[in-house]
Amino acid sequence: MGNISENLKTVRGRIESASKRAGRDPSGIKLVAVSKTKPADDVIEAVAAGQRVFGENYAQELKDKYEQLGTRDARRETQDQIEWHFIGHLQKNKAKLVAPIVSWIETIDSLELAEAVDKRAGRPVNCLIEVNIGDEETKSGVAQGDVQKLVRGLRDFKNIVLRGLMIIPPYVPDPEFGRPYFKKLKLLLSELNAMKITPESMMELSMGMSHDFEVAIEEGATIIRVGTAIFGERT
Repeated sequence: MGNISENLKTVRGRIESASKRAGRDPSGIKLVAVSKTKPADDVIEAVAAGQRVFGENYAQELKDKYEQLGTRDARRETQDQIEWHFIGHLQKNKAKLVAPIVSWIETIDSLELAEAVDKRAGRPVNCLIEVNIGDEETKSGVAQGDVQKLVRGLRDFKNIVLRGLMIIPPYVPDPEFGRPYFKKLKLLLSELNAMKITPESMMELSMGMSHDFEVAIEEGATIIRVGTAIFGERT
């Protein structure tokens, strides 16, 4: 693959093309550059290329990277420019590492986790509910039938700002495989909003990764999580 700057240009071009096919404004798509397992220098290179939103899957790696970027005097400004998303499975005992740092936690899947985040955040955090629409035993996320109950419970936490839903479909290389899952998530969000459970409508759908984000955009994604297509294969 080319360098990070070139890869970002390519991904942004693909976002624009997919948005046009769907009759959408590409500015309405938030690109999360997934930097897990990649060094802090790669994040700095991406920031220099105009990327500002980054996603991490592991609590300790996020904390370490955050501190690396924040303690380099010549690069302190870089840290202030970054919007961090936590996009991996978060254990309750790791909430103390993540909640004070991130702007978004995309993987809330229980009231117990939400309570831990609420206590540790110190200020409101944008959150998404991870939905296990594929009913995969190896995947985290709340079952589709339990989402409404979780949404109602999250209203009790002052530091949880529920913004929408997130999904990681079963992985199949064919990008079209994810389309029915993306459709289901969008329909579920519409149904929840119609119930008026939350004071304001939830507008965010985080779905789509390097191999299928264009299909996700066509089906209504507002947040896409792209790693390999930007930073290259992980070691």
